[in-house]
Amino acid sequence: MRNRPVDLKASPRKQAGKRRGRPSETHSKKKPHNSSGTRGPTRAEQSVRKDRKPIARRAGDRPSERAPLILETPAHEGYALLDTGDGEKMERYGPFRIVRPEAQALWPRSQPPAEWETADAVFTGDTDEDGVGRWHFPGKPTGESWPMRLAGVDFLARLTSFRHVGVFPEQTAHWQWMRERIEESRRPVKVLNLFGYTGVASLVAADACAEVTHVDASKKAIGWARENQALAGLADRPVRWICDDATKFINREIRRGNRYDVILTDPPKFGRGPDGEVWQLFDDLPHMLDACRTLLSADPIGLVLTAYSIRASFYSIHELMRETMRGAGGCVESGELIIREEARDIKLSTSLFSRWVPA
Repeated sequence: MRNRPVDLKASPRKQAGKRRGRPSETHSKKKPHNSSGTRGPTRAEQSVRKDRKPIARRAGDRPSERAPLILETPAHEGYALLDTGDGEKMERYGPFRIVRPEAQALWPRSQPPAEWETADAVFTGDTDEDGVGRWHFPGKPTGESWPMRLAGVDFLARLTSFRHVGVFPEQTAHWQWMRERIEESRRPVKVLNLFGYTGVASLVAADACAEVTHVDASKKAIGWARENQALAGLADRPVRWICDDATKFINREIRRGNRYDVILTDPPKFGRGPDGEVWQLFDDLPHMLDACRTLLSADPIGLVLTAYSIRASFYSIHELMRETMRGAGGCVESGELIIREEARDIKLSTSLFSRWVPA
């Protein structure tokens, strides 16, 4: 399935239902997390899932901890944070310069206005992270999509009506960590990628010779991910692309007895599954993380959680991860993913993370 081009002429109201895979995906960092693009959950939708089981407190000591840990993504050939300030950021995605709103950029810009005017695409409209807007092209339009390369994998970037382009470069820190752990293991490795969006993380794992299961509730995101697999030259690698509600899928995997060595989960703040299942991060995350622990193999490599657009400290998910992995040993590392600006020594925080690694 191929994605349709973004309707850049449509009004924000008309585009409200055309949200992209990850922050807008139908189950959903980055990751922008209401797949309907219109509203949050109703009172009825906030009810407890029928398939939810109570969480039993696990025995044993909590894992050791390493926090705060700041994972940085510097500028490189595929991506660079060129400048930030005055509520906006200018980035380079492959050959194109893109300007988007950035609420955390409270400081002044370092580059002159003439430099910002060289942008190939500028997102305008609703400045809220959930908001729909338009792309403005000061010069020649960029086109529907263009090839990029990050973490050793080729894929397609694409402008969406929710300001995103199909990849979150700050996740490179997790992808590199995962690739190194897989290659160091020198054994068959199974990776589960939940809320996998356009599949770049899944393809990094496949490129490292892991067997990958990619789960996302958005058919468009799955179609985009398949395009990326073909572009990356990894069509012969064992990747299962599954369009499903993440919670339902992992509960079925537990009943089937399937286990994974690496689990990546990048859940949204709010989202819907393909059959209308409702996801609320603060309600559902503890149960999902508990199920993910059960899904880990007898010789695991790690469990990685990333959270975007939530009003919480990283310590919230840090302590949740330590409680979830009580009795498993190892260490929980938590903190923030940041991107360092190319023009000066300024770091932009993008998301929170917590990951458990064995001893």
